[in-house]
Amino acid sequence: MSEFVRIDFNRPMPLFPLPDTVLLPHAVQPLHIFEDRYCEMVNHSLDSSGQIAMACFEGDQWRFDTPEISGTPGTPENPGTRIPLPLRPIVCVGQIVQHEKLPLGQHNILLHGVCRARIEQIIEPCENYSYRRGHLAPIENSDDDAIPLDEVRDELRRLLRNPRLKRMRASKSVAEWFDREDVTTPALLELIGSVLLHDGELKYQLLSEPSVVVRADLIRNELLHLDEIVRQAEKQDHKSWPKGMSWN
Repeated sequence: MSEFVRIDFNRPMPLFPLPDTVLLPHAVQPLHIFEDRYCEMVNHSLDSSGQIAMACFEGDQWRFDTPEISGTPGTPENPGTRIPLPLRPIVCVGQIVQHEKLPLGQHNILLHGVCRARIEQIIEPCENYSYRRGHLAPIENSDDDAIPLDEVRDELRRLLRNPRLKRMRASKSVAEWFDREDVTTPALLELIGSVLLHDGELKYQLLSEPSVVVRADLIRNELLHLDEIVRQAEKQDHKSWPKGMSWN
């Protein structure tokens, strides 16, 4: 889908940050939108391009400022004002491809990742917008299309056909993508990263990397690491496990 979606980088884009969710291009993320400001964001987006930039917080979602009245550090009873944390600079521009309006103005949406982008400037909430927006710039490597990736695709196919990695819950659906001519190798890398890799920091590293060759190395290394973990687990006799413990 990302080949056919136009993004106007001359206009500010709505920013939707979540603490533990990284959207990659070509992946689809279901989202339940319930906060008033983000319900407004979806309404505004649906009235225009239907595009939202999925962002990540720099740490936990909120920090507490020191109470201004006492001038002393906050306490559980009086923690101070909640202040949003800064956003990490790289985002994924997503297109709303499915939408369900819920009671009380809430939404269920499916957001399809389109491309990587960098936040150049953040526009804080104002009278007409209760959510943050950002001026973005694309970071995709335009030379990726010219890089031959047949060997990368074949190597990943061999890795995922390994009996140990085939045990992963989503490995069967991923294996089917290798045989589809309409799924390019760069798209395949994004889908593997989205479905099989669960570490948030690694996913953000994949999102931040403009080079498809480097992304391929990151995914290859992680699959090799997972394969080694399973291999080591197979070598351990269950009788030697500590009581109540297992590799699971």
